[in-house]
Amino acid sequence: MKTKSFTLIVISVLVALGLAYAYTRRQAEEYVNQSNSSFGKQIDDENLETIYLAGGCFWGLEEYFQRIDGVVDVISGYANGNIENPTYNDVSHKNTGFAETIEIKYDPTKIDLTDLLLYYFKVIDPTSINKQGNDVGSQYRTGIYYTNDKSVEEINRVIEVEQKKYDKPIVVEVLPLKNFYKAEDYHQDYLRKHKGGYCHIDLNEASKGIERDPSLVKLNPYARPSDDVLRQTLTEQQYNVTQKGATDRAFSHEYDKHNEKGIMLI
Repeated sequence: MKTKSFTLIVISVLVALGLAYAYTRRQAEEYVNQSNSSFGKQIDDENLETIYLAGGCFWGLEEYFQRIDGVVDVISGYANGNIENPTYNDVSHKNTGFAETIEIKYDPTKIDLTDLLLYYFKVIDPTSINKQGNDVGSQYRTGIYYTNDKSVEEINRVIEVEQKKYDKPIVVEVLPLKNFYKAEDYHQDYLRKHKGGYCHIDLNEASKGIERDPSLVKLNPYARPSDDVLRQTLTEQQYNVTQKGATDRAFSHEYDKHNEKGIMLI
């Protein structure tokens, strides 16, 4: 009887461990899927912004931007051509005017357009016309295609700063988005589905970060100032309270005995 009871206990423990393992594995798989920006994260689209970038073969550019924090979704496609619903063959051989382009949806609370463009310029040759890496043709031209006219000033500011790095002129076209068509399914997440596939850019650049020129001041008025600026504008006590979690000493505040009439909001 004891042997039978012991066997039942062992079986129960093994079943429990199996169920726990299955649950943990499922949770891990769900986390990985949610972390894969190409499949989209559960964030309200109304809070996202979009930019379209062309920089040679879209396989590498798509995978590159998927690795950047703040980027929520990346889709490979064809932009600014002269027919509807183009195929890869149309874009490659029929002079349809399209550029291989990626659509980037990003969270502006984590990354702004300027930083995205700085990542973009790290991996393209902006002085090359219709050629990136081994790919040659107008479909491989570089381009920044926007949907909000307010973006133009920011785009031009970045290009002006980048131009200082080159003797030849930057030839990246900056145009409003005329049209964009999603590429065939086999192009989506290509480098994730085909390890070791062709890529003309160094994907490791995504993890190295960017250096932002001091002239490229963040346009977001709510962005946190640098630590140096905060120390210059705040008193020591204000800095410690707002940045270090310190607490004002009781009855020491400048408004402790403030008796002037004010406004009460009810």
